[in-house]
Amino acid sequence: MSNKFKKLSLGVVTVAAAALLVACGNGSSSSKTQESSSVKKEQIVIATDGDTKPYSYVVDGKPTGYDVELAKKVFEKLPEYDAKVEVTEFNSILTGIDAGRYQVGANNIGWSEERSKKYIYSYPVSKTDNAIATRKGDNVSSLDDLSGKSTEASAGVNYTEILLNWNKSNPDKKEIVVNYADNLPLGTRLGDVESKKIDFVLHDTISLNTVIKDQGYDLQVSPIKIKDDGNAYSGKDFFIFSNDEEGKKLEEKVNKVLADFEKDGTLKELSKKFFNGDFVPDASDYK
Repeated sequence: MSNKFKKLSLGVVTVAAAALLVACGNGSSSSKTQESSSVKKEQIVIATDGDTKPYSYVVDGKPTGYDVELAKKVFEKLPEYDAKVEVTEFNSILTGIDAGRYQVGANNIGWSEERSKKYIYSYPVSKTDNAIATRKGDNVSSLDDLSGKSTEASAGVNYTEILLNWNKSNPDKKEIVVNYADNLPLGTRLGDVESKKIDFVLHDTISLNTVIKDQGYDLQVSPIKIKDDGNAYSGKDFFIFSNDEEGKKLEEKVNKVLADFEKDGTLKELSKKFFNGDFVPDASDYK
């Protein structure tokens, strides 16, 4: 065999070997890509009632609002989860978390001692003042001014607990009449104030002003200080999770993202969009 032929044969073998290595390398890379893309994401359902504007409401059949859009942005930063938003009645948010149907509650949810024993709270996502909606001319500056007056409220809601606690603390005064109307929309209750079916609605300033403006009610909103509600959670809203290992894991991850959003201005941007102002809690709440 000539030296020329030997060199040619060796060259062919070398090229073939190189091609084989490339093919093997590509196969390995493709395999890794397929393996990575086949990693199953954990399913997360975010529950909201779609009827608490501007925190949660529905436009063209799709839920939106401050809490809803914030929750979406949070889980965009957590690619290990596949999150979707589901609209349900408010009371079903909590029972759904209990049953494992939902993993996150995002619905202008305030803090209450009783609820804190059963659920885990995130860092606060927004803050506002408590306020009373009444017919114009009704002077209300404290809960004492509501003595003998009536309202409609849902069981287990922090605003309802505030009124019930006042009744317990003031047995010598006419009680505040609380007519239970679970899942009755805020707009309907405000309409009942205007029609004189009830006397007032206790809620947060943002929601009251938004709904009254949207629905054209001739009502006034008066900020009110709650004397017996001086805890650090007063006037703030939160996401909630189940009180178990899964809930704790979610809380840690969500809180980290919320802290980042407070620093980079995402919370303020959403607040201005949905609340027309800066209703972001203090930076110290995210530590």
